[in-house]
Amino acid sequence: MAKKAVATFKKGEGRTYSKVIKMVKSPKTGAYIFQEEMIPNDAVKDYFNNK
Repeated sequence: MAKKAVATFKKGEGRTYSKVIKMVKSPKTGAYIFQEEMIPNDAVKDYFNNK
């Protein structure tokens, strides 16, 4: 039988950044495009509130 090893390398807060995807209407064509960004977890609500 194989021995199952459990590793706990991750200590601390965990993820500090989030990938956010925002759908925005293109001013040239009028079609919708997706903007992707990596931002800190603290700024996620501010990112979606600002236009």
